Amino acid sequence: MGDTAIVQHAHGVLGMVHGHPGSTKTNLEEAVRTSWQRCLNEYQLDPSRLHSPCIIDRSNLKDLQARHDELVEIARAEMDTLYNQISGSGYALLLTDAKGIILSEKIDPTLTKMFRSAGLIVGAEWSERSEGTNGIGTCIAEGRSITIHRNDHFRARHIGLSCSGTPIRDVNGDLVAVLDASSVGSHDTRASQMHTMALVNTSARLIEKCLFLRRCQPYRILRFHSRPEFVNLLHDAAVALSETGTILAADDMAVSLLSVPNRASLIGHHVGELFDIGEPELQQMATARQALLPVRDIRLGRRFFATLAQPQFLSRLPSSSASSTVISADRVHITPGVEQKNALTLSDLAGQDPQMLRNIRNATRLANSRVPILIQGPTGSGKEVFAKAVHNASARANKPFVAVNCAAIPETLIESELFGYKAGAFTGARKEGMRGRIQQACGGTLFLDEIGDMPLSLQTRLLRVLEEQEVAPLGSEISIKVELFVISASHRALGEMVARGEFREDLFYRLNGMVLELPALRERGDIEQLIRRFIALEAHGLAHSIEIENDAFERLLSYAWPGNIRELRNVIRTALAISENGVIRISDLPRSLQNSIPGGARQPATPALVAESSGGAVALPAPTAAPSSNALEAAERLALLRAVENNHWNMTLTARDLGMSRNTLYRKLRRHNISLDDGRRSSVSRM
Repeated sequence: MGDTAIVQHAHGVLGMVHGHPGSTKTNLEEAVRTSWQRCLNEYQLDPSRLHSPCIIDRSNLKDLQARHDELVEIARAEMDTLYNQISGSGYALLLTDAKGIILSEKIDPTLTKMFRSAGLIVGAEWSERSEGTNGIGTCIAEGRSITIHRNDHFRARHIGLSCSGTPIRDVNGDLVAVLDASSVGSHDTRASQMHTMALVNTSARLIEKCLFLRRCQPYRILRFHSRPEFVNLLHDAAVALSETGTILAADDMAVSLLSVPNRASLIGHHVGELFDIGEPELQQMATARQALLPVRDIRLGRRFFATLAQPQFLSRLPSSSASSTVISADRVHITPGVEQKNALTLSDLAGQDPQMLRNIRNATRLANSRVPILIQGPTGSGKEVFAKAVHNASARANKPFVAVNCAAIPETLIESELFGYKAGAFTGARKEGMRGRIQQACGGTLFLDEIGDMPLSLQTRLLRVLEEQEVAPLGSEISIKVELFVISASHRALGEMVARGEFREDLFYRLNGMVLELPALRERGDIEQLIRRFIALEAHGLAHSIEIENDAFERLLSYAWPGNIRELRNVIRTALAISENGVIRISDLPRSLQNSIPGGARQPATPALVAESSGGAVALPAPTAAPSSNALEAAERLALLRAVENNHWNMTLTARDLGMSRNTLYRKLRRHNISLDDGRRSSVSRM
């Protein structure tokens, strides 16, 4: 950006704020005008000053992300879906906390350098106080969705940006995050940003709803809408009810449908004050489960359709007849499973991890389409198993599934393996020739594993095959028509390879019709279910149940798993093989797990912002958030404390009593600032 542009923009900003005659900044939105006044008068910012962004250090960023892990976990899945809708349009998706600190991002790898130079970096603070008027900071200041387009920015260094930010609110209606779509160097008009803002708004509302439903799991949730087909979808209305029917929380859709001023006007009222239902009707809805019940809005007489979901934790212990897993005071008991003889289905792979559930949903929708799928994930995360499950879920299930590992086949052979060859095509060729893997997959699914390792020279040929749907075997001048559905996979970041010239850009965009990212084992939120399932599978054929001492089970749960699912299964298989009398003990686990610290519920440190000063960078401690005092949060904290106390701070028993995984339990303990040290002190005091 030239000095002239900086001076002109700064002059226009100062002229508008000070009301100088002849200012060129006369057609601004009122929100932008007000923001500029805040930036100049309240924050004392200089619009012409070029500065480095304020970025929190890596350790404090990790703690901040852990503090918001539930939000980030939910948002990342939705950001992946939104990114697939706007990929190729030059946008970066950013998730920040309520202070404007970027927690997560989704950026086109080919544009990473450009966004970094603009200061759009994970850990950077984009509040108005730090960066002036911008889509994130002004969204927080205004408490509403806003687009800050190019010259709307206060700081001259940002006038190449176009940012659309929308707030994400918690169960109490408080702003907890911002979802933002930003582009660098875009010359689109402000009007053209409306489509992007609409998409960002929709995604933010979905994140809000998922967060609401997750946080309100301990309570009955009444979901309703005027149109029955919308009930139990993410666009319906929801209120959380206490055992007595008092409303503890409500979402924005409930406020809208009931025509009340805000959420606070609903909280504290009995549900019978809103609808013509009492406890008998609530019991009927609970018994009928998902059945729709017509209800009337007492105040305005409008008809709605409603369902009632029961609490999903703080529930009673399941009876032994209803569960194959039982927990005693010192051991976990798991009944051996049936040997898995057939390939795993998408349902088998789903588990309870949000990212995997989103992958399954998208894969199911695409299974019978012609849209190519690119599976990204670390080695051993199950990419081929997932691809085979997609094939089996499609109408092509009875046709061939042909897998090609591009990294395992020597470069000199991969061309003939893929495309086949005609008789006598080269020395050593079969007399009858050979049909290549592409021909073998005709009508079915071609799975190209580790596609990032395919030589560049062959990528050109593959692209032509995919676009023309025909293949010419080596030595042949006649092309053969093929019908292909392609799933590719790589543990390497193909977008970054494109930027380095190591992978063809046109082939990359031909393969990534939909990108599904399989999480690493350490990132999955359903690790407990995976451990139980693999133990049951590895123990198939045994006549007795398998027992695991609780401390050994805690090590399996809390371990940071640097590897993958294959590593987990190997650990379990080995532990079962060397265990005595069907009991797995800590001594049966690898030394790395024996030495790991169980629980891992470390209290988050206070983040520090790196800011400029005359003496260099200084650390500015951010104020710690005060404990939430609202009824819903207080009730959940009290319930957690009671549960852990009743179980003498045994996390295994507490998690089972609450009907949740240990990962979820530890997350909730961190969120409510309940330290495991309290339990240790409590245990000592009882001795």
